[in-house]
Amino acid sequence: MAISDYMSGESKSLEFKVAVPSKAENYIKTVVAFANGNGGKIVVGIDDKTKKIVGVDDEKVFQIMDAVANTVSDMVEPQIVPNIMLETVNGKSLVVIEIEAGENRPYYIKAEGRDRGTYIRVGATSRPADSMQIKELEIEGKNLSWDKLRCVGCSVDAAAVEKLCADINKYREKLAHGNESKVGVKQLMSWDVLLADEKSPVATNAFALLTGEKFDYAKVQCARFKGKDRSVFIDRKEYVGPLYEQVENAYRFVLNYIEMNTEIKGLVREDKYEVPVSAVREMIINAVCHRNYMNDSAIQVSVFDDRIEVTSPGTICRGLTLKDALEGYSKTRNKAIAKVFHHMGLIEEWGTGLGRILRQAESYHLKAPEFTEMDTAFRVNLYRTPASKSSEKGSVKSSEKGSVKSSEKIIDAIRQNPSVTIEELAKITQTTTRSVEKNLKKLKDQNRIARIGAANGGKWAVK
Repeated sequence: MAISDYMSGESKSLEFKVAVPSKAENYIKTVVAFANGNGGKIVVGIDDKTKKIVGVDDEKVFQIMDAVANTVSDMVEPQIVPNIMLETVNGKSLVVIEIEAGENRPYYIKAEGRDRGTYIRVGATSRPADSMQIKELEIEGKNLSWDKLRCVGCSVDAAAVEKLCADINKYREKLAHGNESKVGVKQLMSWDVLLADEKSPVATNAFALLTGEKFDYAKVQCARFKGKDRSVFIDRKEYVGPLYEQVENAYRFVLNYIEMNTEIKGLVREDKYEVPVSAVREMIINAVCHRNYMNDSAIQVSVFDDRIEVTSPGTICRGLTLKDALEGYSKTRNKAIAKVFHHMGLIEEWGTGLGRILRQAESYHLKAPEFTEMDTAFRVNLYRTPASKSSEKGSVKSSEKGSVKSSEKIIDAIRQNPSVTIEELAKITQTTTRSVEKNLKKLKDQNRIARIGAANGGKWAVK
């Protein structure tokens, strides 16, 4: 490693020890955590507080290396074979214990047992894994995908199968896959959404999630907050049901709370949202498709004045770093769901989602999106357009043009149908319901229209 790597301090994959601890558990738990995660290195001979390179006694280097190898072999189950090296930095000898990401998870300290002795890496610390995390490690160790496992207590309802197949086929028709055969039970079995049985198909966890049949925590919570924090709600919604319906509902929620500018160029009308909506959709799809469904938390989609924030339960798949994901490398947590989403056209190319969000934000000249790994969640922040003084003027002009045109369409629609709804006006004007509400308020303030009767069941009148 370069000196700069040591000087940057401890991290998720790097830990310092001034000397080999007399109590072996103090470093063996880190060995276990690295093996249960993406691997890492323990460097002996660097003070973890000051980052000062103190080195180890040259006469004891090989004795230390042998002792560490024997201790790891004796204390860890399943067996880990570390790569132990000697490095010299600034004339000082360092012992580097390199642990690769293990395939036989979960790894644990024998003396503590699997339930208490399994550790994972969280930031720059090694912490005991809880029961859910141990179960996830066990599934990974068996090279299984949780969504492909049989869903205990979930029956296969014929109506649910029919609806799922019909919905998948509708998406496929939009992709111009008309020559392909229609999706049916056999196709769902080949995708591991259903399991074959002697009597009748058996539901997997993927089937339960794709039909909205069982897991009440598998939902998307959406909120519009006032300002840049979570102090004051403006609106909030909660979406349940089939995963793909949750995607569409959450996407529409966000569109309702971001600005769309309109420009009239000659005879052509151009509508453009303040942020790339394809990136918004990508963020929501990634969260729904790749979240950890063994974690009983909901996905949260939040709209603030300065950003759109999507938080999904579960970190990036073990064995994959954030850097890898941004460079296009892929490791899928929910293989069956990902396969269905791919055939529905919701996922275009596996492993390219985060990179596309970056590129789309750059094309809009936005502040770079932020990708944050938390203890048990992953968050993406897409920043909204920071308007400069010059662009603000142009935006006002284009918005005014679009607003005038929308207002006239609203008045025409009210003349034809005084009971017209806001949703219907949004379709007529090809804008959002929020934009319609703004125009209606403006028209009322100008005394051009009036509301007769209650909000529900009343009518509009043109003055």
